[in-house]
This record gives sequence, C-alpha cells and structure tokens, in this order.
Amino acid sequence: MHPDVALLCLFCCGVLPRAEPRREPTDAGQCELPRSQGHLNSFLWTIRRDPPAYLFGTIHVPYTRVWDFIPENSKAAFQASSGVYFELDLTDPYTISGLASCQMLPHGENLQDVLPRELYRRLKRHLEYVKLMLPHWMTPDQRGKGLYADYLFNAIAGNWERKRPVWVMLMVNSLTETDIRSRGVPVLDLYLAQEAERMKKTTGAVERVEEQCHPLNGLNFSQVLDAFLKLEGSAY
Repeated sequence: MHPDVALLCLFCCGVLPRAEPRREPTDAGQCELPRSQGHLNSFLWTIRRDPPAYLFGTIHVPYTRVWDFIPENSKAAFQASSGVYFELDLTDPYTISGLASCQMLPHGENLQDVLPRELYRRLKRHLEYVKLMLPHWMTPDQRGKGLYADYLFNAIAGNWERKRPVWVMLMVNSLTETDIRSRGVPVLDLYLAQEAERMKKTTGAVERVEEQCHPLNGLNFSQVLDAFLKLEGSAY
C-alpha cells in the first residue's frame, strides 16, 4: 500500500447495504479477503485516489464482540494507514464533556417535569432494580480490576433525572446484564482510536459534538415518548 493511505472510520447504526466490497486496493495482495472469510461483507470501501483512502463502517459495541468477524482486508487497511479519522474523537476529554452537556434538559428542568407521571415512576423503579442487580451482573474480572457496582451505575446512569428523554431511553437500553458484563471493554470505534494512537498514526474527527446531539435533541416529544413506550415492554 501507499505509505500515506488514509482510513476513515464511520459509525453505522445498523447494517450497511450489502454491496460487494472492493477488494483490489493499491496493493491487492495485502488486502484480499482470505478464502475462509470471502463470504463476509467487510464494510470496507475503496476511494481510488493517490494515495488511496478507505471508508470502513463501524458500530458502537464492545470490539471483542465483532473483532473476529472483521475480514482481514479491513484490518490490513487499518494497519497500513498513516491517518485514521473517526466520527468523533472519543479520546478527547472535551468531546466527552460536550456529549455529557448536550444530554441535559434545558433551563434546569427535570425528567419528571416532562415525562408522564406513571411512566416516570416505572422508569425510576426499573433503575432501582438495575442498581440492585448490578453487583450480581458484574463479572469476577470486572471486580478484579477494581470496578465497583456503585461506581459503574453512577458512570452510566448518574444524574439521569436531568437528562433529556431520548438520552435516558438510550441509557436504559444499555442497562442489561449482557451490556453490563461488557463494560470496561472499549467499543470498536474507541478501540481503533486507541490502537491508532498507540501506532503513532494521525487521528482526527469528521463531526462535531453538536452534529451528533442536535438531530437527537431535535426529535419531537411524541416521537421520543412513542419510543419510550416501545422500550418499556422489553425493559421494565
């Protein structure tokens, strides 16, 4: 591959269209799919330029869940890239604080001011249940690393009463035993960013926090409430 090859990693909420991935970048020998993986969609797209660039669709799940299913051509493109650019820079403290700030209700409002009373009560009972169950959901490995249940609950659900409904809905959706057991493992985007920094690659972001927050914060209340009620049947 060209030494200045760049890889742009983009977040994919669901499944990308099943288009045939391009498997003949500048150095096809390095990026061809192994025969055993040839049936997989690599989610890697080639931008034919000099130097070449690649688009890779990622997903916000612990990287260990998907790493073994990522074909070798995608991993080879990452290894050879001198620059990697992500949706957001998840290693930047200002990005994290900006994401936290944008989730808050405006004007000092609380969630109980905007949710129907009975829905708020059920949500509160569910979070009390989650807090009670957290010590039982955590793995010995997590406890061995000094991860305590109270700390983990506060890290995920702290200040939930001040958050906008859409963000609380996303939070509740992640408060399952399976997800709790994965806490401490970086999501794929963050793992790739950490690896890129470790390998001294140039890194950057293609979006600002505001571009992430405004579309979700712009949902009207009826849309959010409808999603909340659908979640209710499966979560609490």
